[in-house]
Amino acid sequence: MTLRLLAAAVLLLSSAQADAYAPEWGTLILEHENDLFAGEDRYYTSGARITWLAPGNRVPDWVRRGSRMVPMFDQDGELKLSYSLGQNMYTPDDITDPDPPDNDRPYAGWTYATVGIGSQSDTRLDRLQLSIGMIGPASQAHRFQKEIHRRLDSPQPAGWSTQLRNEPALLLTYERQWRRLAGSAGNGWGWDATPHLGGSLGNVFTQVATGITGRLGWNLPADWGPPRIQPALPGSGLFSASSDVGGYVFVNVGGRIVARDIFLDGNTFRDSRSVDKRYLVGEIQTGLAINITRRFRLAYTHVFPTREFRGQRGTQDFGSLSISAHF
Repeated sequence: MTLRLLAAAVLLLSSAQADAYAPEWGTLILEHENDLFAGEDRYYTSGARITWLAPGNRVPDWVRRGSRMVPMFDQDGELKLSYSLGQNMYTPDDITDPDPPDNDRPYAGWTYATVGIGSQSDTRLDRLQLSIGMIGPASQAHRFQKEIHRRLDSPQPAGWSTQLRNEPALLLTYERQWRRLAGSAGNGWGWDATPHLGGSLGNVFTQVATGITGRLGWNLPADWGPPRIQPALPGSGLFSASSDVGGYVFVNVGGRIVARDIFLDGNTFRDSRSVDKRYLVGEIQTGLAINITRRFRLAYTHVFPTREFRGQRGTQDFGSLSISAHF
């Protein structure tokens, strides 16, 4: 799989033309988040997602009619559909303990499929997404982590028998981003600031989030920041490069009010392990994104969240790597 992706990237880089940057068939986005980027192996330990983003305004008529019934959408915006498959893994502080303490984050896995619709204008992006999946042993997260650790010759996680129980997962997410502040410093340099506001509703996450992202770069691509996996909201797979080579550095400051987080609160209808979560969670993200030709974007984000539950041993930071390619 990795070799095929690299081969596809090489073909894209070698065949792209200066004026051919709009996707003809769509955009493929690959994301991987892992605490290994921070030298850790605990808490939110891994997330992976693959997304296919359809070209702009190529949506069925019934979807277009339905979007007009969404009051938050800009009716003059360009509509886009997205389809994703993903998996998240969570573990306690010490993965070698077969019976972790009751006050530590429980083992949990979540495998899901997402369909989303977005409406984009020059100054605004609205996104509505529905995710359906499974939490618990049916997610197969335990098998994936054990196999990855075996291949890497890393310590085997010993406590997956204590993970959350099987539960269907349903999550509805909405987010809005604005591009109201922007400027140019000449010689191709520019900056912008995009506030965001959104929230999630479901038995996985129920929360409200807000924040702001600032970007500074050269030949600044028209995007909304690199994508991030749930429960994070800011960022998107959308990007439109203004030059064959460009990029930016960015900082995002945000916060969430969390009413429910199943990976901390435990199963909804059955007894399971749980911890005393914190209702207010802050987060700082920083990183960079570059486009090579107008078809290919590579981004890295490092995330510094505050503590998420009482009794948590220190804070946890992790990295997020994404590759986006127009086809």
